[in-house]
Amino acid sequence: MREHPSGGSAAGNGGPRPVRVLIVDDHAVVRRGIRAYLEVLDDMEVAAEAADGQEALTRLDAMAAHRELPDVVLIDLLMPRMDGATAIGAIKQRHPGLRVVVLTSFGEMERVHAALAQGAAGYLLKDADASEVVAAIRAAARGEVFLDPAVARGLTQEIVSPPTGLGSLTSRERDVLVLVAEGRSNQQIADELVISERTARTHVSNVLRKLRLTSRTQAALLAVRQGLVPPKG
Repeated sequence: MREHPSGGSAAGNGGPRPVRVLIVDDHAVVRRGIRAYLEVLDDMEVAAEAADGQEALTRLDAMAAHRELPDVVLIDLLMPRMDGATAIGAIKQRHPGLRVVVLTSFGEMERVHAALAQGAAGYLLKDADASEVVAAIRAAARGEVFLDPAVARGLTQEIVSPPTGLGSLTSRERDVLVLVAEGRSNQQIADELVISERTARTHVSNVLRKLRLTSRTQAALLAVRQGLVPPKG
């Protein structure tokens, strides 16, 4: 008989309630594979599936209306209509008690930071073992954070040897710096990069903080000095 995370016996006859999971991924074969694995576990239950962030929100709102919200959302990052990072922020805003675990193919620190900043409780790469995915879901259900070892190493390296200057910026933040230097507003930056205005504002704040600047004007001057944009006039 399988043991539960709490050490109890399998569900049934008063045993612990299974962890209910919403699977969000734009590839049906991925969703099907995850569902097949989770459904053989006594302490897991797949509540529903969604093909993108927007559908996930719609499903969650409907489930909330019937007081049937899942415990954990397992979500990809790169999806049509609404990407995972944006969806995580919206999910946490609408349903603060929900725990969200990222399962994606992309381990760049920029994406990790974005997901964690939006409230993700875990970050796994798709080459992770199935047992690690289950461990991350169980950890999230307990209110803990579970990180892929490669992601954890990257975060630790940033703490031990933080980059400085332009080297501290992610590729997206460098794009934002260039747009700031061109005089674009947060909304114009959002439109150009196809992100929300709130995300654009966060990127601008991160750029100023990392470069130890206090204004967009200073950022523009630095971008010119570094040759990222040509001087005006």
